Amino acid sequence: MKIDINCDMGESYGAWKMGDDAAVMPYITSANIACGFHGGDPATIRTTVKLAVEHGVAVGAHPSLPDLQGFGRRAMNISPQDMYDLVVYQAGAVEAFARAAGVRLHHVKCHGALYNMAANDEALSDAMARAVKDLGSGVLLYALSNSGMMRTAQKQGVRVAGEVFADRGYADDGTLAPRGRPGAMIEDANLAAARALEMVEKRYVTSLSGKPIPVSPDTLCVHGDQPGAVSFAKAIRKLFSERGVAVAAP
Repeated sequence: MKIDINCDMGESYGAWKMGDDAAVMPYITSANIACGFHGGDPATIRTTVKLAVEHGVAVGAHPSLPDLQGFGRRAMNISPQDMYDLVVYQAGAVEAFARAAGVRLHHVKCHGALYNMAANDEALSDAMARAVKDLGSGVLLYALSNSGMMRTAQKQGVRVAGEVFADRGYADDGTLAPRGRPGAMIEDANLAAARALEMVEKRYVTSLSGKPIPVSPDTLCVHGDQPGAVSFAKAIRKLFSERGVAVAAP
């Protein structure tokens, strides 16, 4: 058994700090680095890429809707062309810093509302997949496991990794429960680790209503803005080690 552990990082902006990237980085294998639209700025991108390279962590871009005030979590009415442009523009920024640090852009994972909007919207998923394809054949797309986004990317021949979440509750349709719903955020690190192991070993996750939801777990997300992100990452790595689950970027 093998899985990637990814984390949303580089979400600080100017004097405002988000998360503890330096403490989380040793426990993950791929980093999704904010590109400036929901968090992040040029200096933050540079320092986060450098930190990832120092720890042997794969460098990925984390593009968002243009929504700094709402942290990219408010839905907007965008066209497929908008989706394409947002992904290429923002991923290009991280790609440039990665190249300057002597590594390649490994993957793209969209953030927040942009990610959720594309999960079951074929036109937006198609545009996202085309954008990642045009970034180069070596770039992967991280997509919600078993979603329309994942299927669309596969049809286009884009390398895609099915993503599951250790610290989020699931709805019965396999999507992430809205953050305002009770149980949408898993706040206990040991519970999150147990759920992560369940997804890897049994290939399903239990929804908030108790329904088993099939998953294809290639990469597991731990949110960097989660207050207990470090303890979550530590608990997951410890349990995976005890159960013989290897951890590596796809």
